[in-house]
Amino acid sequence: MKKNNLLRMDNVSIVVESLDDTISFFEEIGLSLEGRTTIEGQWGGRVTGLGSQCVEIAMMVTPDGHSRIELSRFLTPPTISDHRNAPVNALGYLRVMFTVEDIDEMLPRLTRHGGHLVGEVVQYEDSYRLCYIRGVEGLLIGLAEQLGNK
Repeated sequence: MKKNNLLRMDNVSIVVESLDDTISFFEEIGLSLEGRTTIEGQWGGRVTGLGSQCVEIAMMVTPDGHSRIELSRFLTPPTISDHRNAPVNALGYLRVMFTVEDIDEMLPRLTRHGGHLVGEVVQYEDSYRLCYIRGVEGLLIGLAEQLGNK
């Protein structure tokens, strides 16, 4: 019998150009800034394979305390590619989905932070209302509003 060593998913990492703008955007969704620091030197580069690096990191946490997003701004080495405007069918990690109480209330708040609706808000059966928004820095964010449990 195979032992399951997995304890939890710790976080999702997103590389950004502006930590301040991205922190504000995720705070508007409802995440809190858990901590912010700069990591320099070889030890971090040994993990990432980048050698010596200098990266500013901000850790955002969901209200339930179970999920985190690590925002990283690389000072050295510089970023080498940009996938922020990739369509929803691009290969690789693409978006983060958040469950919110009220999509119609959330959308204007995120618009004030540079977000815009990608398609439209749709309803899936009697279960969810869903949409994608392109947020600050072009990040693709999914919003889900669970129906019937309000």
